[in-house]
Amino acid sequence: MDYVRFGSTGLKVSPLCLGCMTYGKSSWREWVLDEESSRGFIRQALDAGINFFDTADMYSLGASEEILGRALRDFASRDDMVIATKVFYPMSQRPNDRGLSRKHIMASIDASLKRLGTDYVDLYIAHRFDPETPIEETLQAFDDIVRAGKARYIGASSMYSWQFMKMLTFQERHGLVRFVSMQNHYNLIYREEEREMLPLCREEGIAVTPWSPLARGLLAGSRKTQTTRANTDNLAHAWYDQQATEDAIVAAVEAVAQERGVPAAQVAIAWVASRTGITAPIVGASKPHHLQDALAGISLKLTAEEVARLEAPYRPRGVAGHD
Repeated sequence: MDYVRFGSTGLKVSPLCLGCMTYGKSSWREWVLDEESSRGFIRQALDAGINFFDTADMYSLGASEEILGRALRDFASRDDMVIATKVFYPMSQRPNDRGLSRKHIMASIDASLKRLGTDYVDLYIAHRFDPETPIEETLQAFDDIVRAGKARYIGASSMYSWQFMKMLTFQERHGLVRFVSMQNHYNLIYREEEREMLPLCREEGIAVTPWSPLARGLLAGSRKTQTTRANTDNLAHAWYDQQATEDAIVAAVEAVAQERGVPAAQVAIAWVASRTGITAPIVGASKPHHLQDALAGISLKLTAEEVARLEAPYRPRGVAGHD
């Protein structure tokens, strides 16, 4: 495994991150795997050299963090691992158990550390932008968490570029710890991040860790196979609603994959991983071949002609994934 620099920091991560939303409790989402079924995938990732793991407090309402924490304690050395978790989404019906208020952030980092069984996380991420909380309140809380040693770095996830730049500017102006990463929605079917966010991150030295590089499985053929997740994933149904365009993109991926003699997922991952400024795509795995395909994909080198074919069917679309 060739490790890569995490944006402009000195941190080194694997060029692929294992996303752990798939691991937790099926009572939260029908397609989620329980702990016994999940541990093998975490071990598989470690055996392949992956040192970067992403979860969130809201994934199975904390169960994902617990499963990841126990597996890493059993299978790996903490100092070798890069663990990311996130805060924003509701954890209960209580009015202050959500958002990016100082109260919620401070309570959430302690709860996440307890569930993960660690004294610190390497990356603590604002899961979304909170329009109801002043940015100075949010950013001071994140700064305090890093200075208290509870997080090594901080990052952000899907939001508008102007919101991200406003926060980066405030951090710099007031001498606060700065966001070092952006975890955003980006794949062959959704490329709106190319307009502003990706150029901004390149300019500011921000690591980019795209989520859903396979478009919730569409680029791997889930629209044809109709998996449990494909049938029950309401977010995917809302985000990927331009079927003619999407089918054309999937067809292009499948054509290149057939010519290469590899699964379509490898081609889709190869495209994301090869885009300028991308640090490490985040992939989920619920079947053994999912990680195998992702690992092969980051090593697959596409030609300029193949890239042009893959990108040609794309049509601009509305923003998706910021809510």
